[in-house]
Amino acid sequence: MKKDWYNYAAAVADHAPRETGLPVPAEFTIGNVRIAPATVLAPMAGITDTVFRRFIKNASLFSDESNSDNVDQALSNQQSGCGLIMTEFTSADGLSRMREVKRKRYLTYYDDEHPISAQIFGSNPETLADSARICQDAGFDIVDLNLGCPAKRVVACNGGSGLLRDLPLIETIFKRVRSAVSIPFTVKFRMGWNDHQLVCVPLAKMAEDCGLNAVALHARTREQGYTGNARWEYIAAVKDAVKIPVIGNGDVRTPEDAANMIAATGCDAVMIGRAAPANPWIFRQIAQYTATKAATGTGTYTLATEQDRYRMIRTYFTMLFDELEQEHPEIDFTPLPTDSMTPAELSAYNHERNKVRDRESARRDVIGKMKQFASWFTHGVPGGATLRRSIFESKQAEHVMDAVDRFFSMDAAQRIQSAADLQPAAFADFQDS
Repeated sequence: MKKDWYNYAAAVADHAPRETGLPVPAEFTIGNVRIAPATVLAPMAGITDTVFRRFIKNASLFSDESNSDNVDQALSNQQSGCGLIMTEFTSADGLSRMREVKRKRYLTYYDDEHPISAQIFGSNPETLADSARICQDAGFDIVDLNLGCPAKRVVACNGGSGLLRDLPLIETIFKRVRSAVSIPFTVKFRMGWNDHQLVCVPLAKMAEDCGLNAVALHARTREQGYTGNARWEYIAAVKDAVKIPVIGNGDVRTPEDAANMIAATGCDAVMIGRAAPANPWIFRQIAQYTATKAATGTGTYTLATEQDRYRMIRTYFTMLFDELEQEHPEIDFTPLPTDSMTPAELSAYNHERNKVRDRESARRDVIGKMKQFASWFTHGVPGGATLRRSIFESKQAEHVMDAVDRFFSMDAAQRIQSAADLQPAAFADFQDS
C-alpha cells in the first residue's frame, strides 16, 4: 500500500502558521512509564530500525548560528523532542519460533532509546502472549499490539487491521497478553475496517476493561489506507469514552498540526509517522513551538537549512556505517576447495562463509536505506533530482556519500549550471566496474 512520503515533505515546505491549537503536553504516563514530551514516533515497517530510532531520538538541534561549512563539527546541543519511540512491527509467529541469535537482531536496541515500545502483530492469542513475554524479557519498557497495518500480506493472515472484524478474538488476545506481562501493554488501531464497520470506541473501551494502559488511534479506516484525511473527531470520541491515555495519530505534518490535534481531540499525546522521515526535525520543531508559544504567546520554530540537511544526511549515513561494522565486522576469508575437509573443518569453513554472506546482505541493506533516506531528504532542494539519480546509480555506500558531499559543496546556481556534470556518467569513477 503506497505511502505518500513526498506530500509530507511538501507540507512541511509549505508550512503556514495557524495559531489555533493548544500546546502539546510536557509529559504523560503509560502505566508506570513517564514519557516526556508527549510525542511518539510511530512504528513504520522498513524504517524505524534501531539506527533510525536513535537518529530521531537524539536528533541534533541546529541553531541559526550553526552555519559553518564544516559538517563534521561537534554540535553542542543534542536533545530529543521525541518522548517515546517504537520498533518496527514484528511478527509474533516469527518471534516465538526463531532462534535466540536471530531474535536479538529483531529486538536490538540501545540504552539511549529508552523509553521504547516493542510492537508485535499476529492473530494467535497464545503466540502473541509468548512474544510479549519475549519483549518484556528483552528489557522493553512497553509492548504494543498492532491492529492498524492495512498491508494485504498482513491482513491476509488476519493480522494488523484485519483483526478489526473480530472483536471477540481481540478481547481474547487482550486478556492473554495482559496476563502474560507486567510491563505496560498498549494497542494501536484504526477506526474500523471501513465506514460501515467503525469499532474504535467499543475497541478502546474493551482495551481499558482488559487492563491495557493506553490506546493509539490512527483516525482512518483500513479501507482508506493512507488516502483521504484523518478524521480527528474519532480520536475525540475515543478520548471521551475512556480514562486511560489516548494517543492521536494521522495527518500531523507540522507543529501547528500537533497543537491543533490536541485542541480538537483532547488527546494525551501525538504520534507522528510519515512526517518524520521527510522532516526529522519535526519533534524538535514541536518542542520549539510549544516553548515559544508559552513564553511569548506566539509559537515559532526554525526550518531546516541546506546545511542542516547535509549534516543530517551525514549523521544518518555514519550511523548506518557504524551499525554495519558493529553487527557484521569484515573478516578475512579465502574461498577454498572443500572436498578434502573434515566435517569439523567444513562446518567452521561454512560458518565463516556465512558471515561473509551476512555482511554482504547487510551492506546491500545499508545502501538501500542510504538511497531511500537521501531521496526523502533532497526533495525540494534545487538540483535534487539530479543528485537522486546519481545516488540510485551508486553501488557502494562510500560512493553514495561522495555524491552527497559533491552535491552540497556547490551552491544552487552551480548545481543547475553543472547539471550535465552531475549526470550518472560523470560518476563513472565512483561505480563498480
